[in-house]
Amino acid sequence: MSNTAIDIGINKDARREVADGLNRVLADTYTLYLKTHNFHWNVTGPQFNSLHAMFEEQYTELWTAVDDIAERVRALGFFAPGSYKEFADLTDIKEADGVPDAATMVSQLVDGHETVVRTLRRALTAAQSADDESTAGLLADRLTLHEKTAWMLRSNL
Repeated sequence: MSNTAIDIGINKDARREVADGLNRVLADTYTLYLKTHNFHWNVTGPQFNSLHAMFEEQYTELWTAVDDIAERVRALGFFAPGSYKEFADLTDIKEADGVPDAATMVSQLVDGHETVVRTLRRALTAAQSADDESTAGLLADRLTLHEKTAWMLRSNL
C-alpha cells in the first residue's frame, strides 16, 4: 500500500472489504477470460464460425474488464492479485478438463458467467454498504453484462 493517506470518504476497513470483493471479481473475470480464449482457439463443429467469433468478442470484453477492476482496487489503496496462483485461490470458476465439445463449451461458459454474477452480487453488497458509488457503478455494469452474456450463450443450447 502507498505511504500517502487515502481520504475519499470511505474508511480503510470498508475499503478493504470492497477491495477483497473486487479481487474475487477480478479472479473470476480473469479465469473466465482464459477459459473463453481457450474455447475460442479450440472450438470445432458445425457452429465453429459463429462460436469462434462470439468467443472472441467475449474474451476481448473480459480482457478490458480485468484492467478496470484491478485499477479500481488500486484506487481504493490496495494491491490487485496478478498471478495464476492468486487467481486460482480466489476464483470460483471451474477449469475445463481437456477440450470439450462445442455444446459443453457453451454450457461451461454459461456456468462461468453465472458464477461471476454471484460473485458480483456479493461484491456489490459490500460496495453499497460502504457508500462506494464508484465501485457499485462498475459492479452493476458488469452484472448487467454477465447476465446478458449468459442469456446469449444459453440461447445457443
